[in-house]
Amino acid sequence: MLTIGEFSKICEVSTKTLRYYDEIGLINPDEINPENGYRYYSIKQLKKMLLINRLKSYHFSLEEIKAILDLEEDQFEEKFGAALFRKRREIQENINALEYTLKQINRDILNVGKGIPVMSYLDQIDVQLVETRPKNILYRRQMMSREDYAAGYGSFFSRLYEKIATEKLTLLGTPMTIYHSPEYNPSGNDTEFAVPIEEVVKGTRDLPGGLCAKSVLKGPYSELTSVYAKLREWVEQQGYEVVKSPYEVYITDANHAAVPEDIVTEVYFPVKKR
Repeated sequence: MLTIGEFSKICEVSTKTLRYYDEIGLINPDEINPENGYRYYSIKQLKKMLLINRLKSYHFSLEEIKAILDLEEDQFEEKFGAALFRKRREIQENINALEYTLKQINRDILNVGKGIPVMSYLDQIDVQLVETRPKNILYRRQMMSREDYAAGYGSFFSRLYEKIATEKLTLLGTPMTIYHSPEYNPSGNDTEFAVPIEEVVKGTRDLPGGLCAKSVLKGPYSELTSVYAKLREWVEQQGYEVVKSPYEVYITDANHAAVPEDIVTEVYFPVKKR
């Protein structure tokens, strides 16, 4: 048996952290002396603690780690493997985002050195006036917080595609998101997820066509705020006004993009002349 201090030293985890792990049921002492409360760990628990440390180094949360450790033995290999694949994808997405940020910083450094304003990139965002055609869309509308956006986009679109597959509906375009809230609210925004289809069934509605200011982003979704700012500026300068909720059309799936620059998103502002 190992004292909590010995166990702490071998695994390089503080005794305070080990007590917290015990408290949340992540790893419990093999034995606690009822007289003095001293905690002891068995040699076999070293492997479990090393696994916990390894998963932490992979950026798994303690909640995720606990879920993995609680897996039934007959399910462990399959579900643990799936969790590793998801985490690898998540880390790769973060790496891609950081590499894109580094490219931006390098461009800004070069521009500053040449006396070019950092925000001059906004002038490179192209805006077109287009006439869109009406669409029949299968939709789900939901109040979404910032956290929901990160975790919920895939699940909402998955439900729409599941209905399309189950009912053998005819897909006519790529997924889109319509933003109905008049202002941004961190606690929740009125968001509509939609996919254009041919059939008029329960859960569909008409998305009217009309005049729109349109811009195309080739890059990560984090750049969309710049596109929105440019579109709003263009609308003001050209004597138009926004008449309906703006929406985004996802031409490419971010999950299938090798690099952020491969992600293509169209942004539409329905407008009319003032």
